[in-house]
Amino acid sequence: MLFSVVWIFPVYWMINTAFMPQSESMSSRPHFVPLHPTFQNFVTAFTQPGFWMSLRNSLIVVLSAIVIATLLALFAAAALSRFRFRGRRTILVIILAVQMVLGGPALLIPQFLIFNNLGLLNSYPGLILAYVASVLPFAIWTLRGFYLAIPVEVEEAAMMDGASTWRVMWSVLFPLVLPGMISTSVFAFISAWNEYILAYTFMKDQTMYTLPIWLASFTNPNTGVDYGGQMAASVLFALPVVIFFLIIQRNLVQGMASGAVKG
Repeated sequence: MLFSVVWIFPVYWMINTAFMPQSESMSSRPHFVPLHPTFQNFVTAFTQPGFWMSLRNSLIVVLSAIVIATLLALFAAAALSRFRFRGRRTILVIILAVQMVLGGPALLIPQFLIFNNLGLLNSYPGLILAYVASVLPFAIWTLRGFYLAIPVEVEEAAMMDGASTWRVMWSVLFPLVLPGMISTSVFAFISAWNEYILAYTFMKDQTMYTLPIWLASFTNPNTGVDYGGQMAASVLFALPVVIFFLIIQRNLVQGMASGAVKG
């Protein structure tokens, strides 16, 4: 219970501040409930320059990256879980190692230099490729667990009925691993949606900024931070993740339970 309170309090405070007028949010005395609730902060967030443009950029980049990464992980995980070939364990170790370090500051400069040489900076394809690379190891490793939870006898029975390898994958394996795809895509979506460093480093033009970078626009060196507007913007920023989660909640729980059977 205590840990739940600790984790949920920042979310509560964000929503609470979003409905506070500036006089209350800047007060030295904390107000746990807005004394004079207002929607002005949300109006400020909606009318802040660059909101709709940044929302469009985030949707294009994140959704494209998740679709590509999930499809690639689907085939890679199937190969690593169902086929025996030389170097398979080495590939698994490399994927796990990359998952542990990818996205950290240590790889930011090499990534920037590579993308600069390829002419992919300040472009949708470049950022999409960076996001695919960042979420793909996690997606492969997670989906592999779902494949391993499917009995091999199911495939053998389909092959005995005359189904080819591709038919087994499309008609037998993929429908069974669909809950795993959904749960994996959720975690990958959250990771890509909240990503800040890559987008800020790779995108030079402000018209290409994503929503996490746009949130910084509420900080002004002359006037300070508009806490009410920034918290309202943070609520709007979190809404797509919450809506996405609510839509696939049932499949997400089913997928997590299936993937936990065997690893």
